Amino acid sequence: MTAGSREKQVTDGVLSQFVLHLHPKRVPEETLRFTLSFGLGGISLTLLVLLGISGAMQLMSYEPTVQHAHDSVRAMYGDSNISGWFRNIHYWSSNLLIVSMGLHLLRVLCTDALTGGRRLNWVVGTFMLLLVLLICFTGYLLPWSQLSYWAVTIFINMAGYIPVVGEVLTAPFRTGGTAVEVGQGTLSTFFVLHTGWLPLTLSALVLLHIWLIRKAGGLVTKDAESRNRRVAVKPALIVREAAVGLVATALIFLLASFFDAPAGEPAMVGVSPNPVKAAWYFMGVQEMLIHFHPVFAVCVFPALTCIAFISLPFWQQRLESPGTWFGGRRGRKLALVAAIGGAFAATILVAYDAIGGLDGNGTEVPAMALVSRGWFSLVLLGVGLGAGFLLLTRKKHYLKGEVILAAWMAVFAWMVTLTITGIWFRGPGMQLLFPS
Repeated sequence: MTAGSREKQVTDGVLSQFVLHLHPKRVPEETLRFTLSFGLGGISLTLLVLLGISGAMQLMSYEPTVQHAHDSVRAMYGDSNISGWFRNIHYWSSNLLIVSMGLHLLRVLCTDALTGGRRLNWVVGTFMLLLVLLICFTGYLLPWSQLSYWAVTIFINMAGYIPVVGEVLTAPFRTGGTAVEVGQGTLSTFFVLHTGWLPLTLSALVLLHIWLIRKAGGLVTKDAESRNRRVAVKPALIVREAAVGLVATALIFLLASFFDAPAGEPAMVGVSPNPVKAAWYFMGVQEMLIHFHPVFAVCVFPALTCIAFISLPFWQQRLESPGTWFGGRRGRKLALVAAIGGAFAATILVAYDAIGGLDGNGTEVPAMALVSRGWFSLVLLGVGLGAGFLLLTRKKHYLKGEVILAAWMAVFAWMVTLTITGIWFRGPGMQLLFPS
């Protein structure tokens, strides 16, 4: 055996042992079914790796100063400069990561993979998604373009509505003073967070997440019989994971080759575009500002949603058939109806406020808006959810887990509808219009 052959054998052995260390030796055969997970966890991990590599490559060209940030981004697309391609990879990977991680959490919820040792992993996964949103948000400002500058300004304004702690939370993101002032201090803070502290924290959570998956024995299965039918991880699972990762990588490379990440015009302080919109993943919250009192749109509703979402594994509400989407055909029908209902309710709200001429600042007296567009909405939501829960569980004999899952499908459809409205159906002055 030649020296090169021995070196290759050692390298392959080390890589093999590392990959196998992240998995149990054998996994239930049922969990290999693609439609159980759609490879969303593997896709998310692949995108994270691409983000790390492409981000590191951009550091060789990017300058984190308000004078040169935008020019350095533009220079990435100069002749014979591969940095622009890496920036495209970074852009598409970050946007698709939010989608894949959101769908991954939704898949875990819809297949009832929240019990036993998976409870802590649900909490870890939720914080990972929130951290990814924060990483994307801090990276959004770095090109120092007109769009990114004002989108961040809008978000900081939105965060300032949080009672008591709003000023404290937004202070590190301001250049100085009490007013929202985005400048060099903001850019420097975002750069350090985006390239240092936040990725390190996310990396630690990813390792913890993978370890907890292994400790739980892999994906959730339908029953004990399914858990007992096991196959070796290598090659059954490894080959499938590699295929998913390679397909995701190929897709990102194609997007990066044909579609450049937007650079836009350089930021112009004091000259805002019309309309001023937040990044797409925060558009649902910005859209809610049009329809609800700012304290409730930015603080109360998101906080209650996050608390309820994180605490889901501790509600002890199981589906009849874990490992099956929505617990079976009956659960799927209920979830579909709930999703349609959530989308319809959001559409009606948007249409009603458009007809009534309600704008982003509200046309009501602020004190009255806090009641009519705040407390009243919260009480109405609570009563509606409670009445629906009792009706479906006691009169229609649905399982509590099926009803809870259907309620989350309604919330998901509600936010998707508001996000789509904000992105494509809001024009100058945030007025409702149809895209031309």
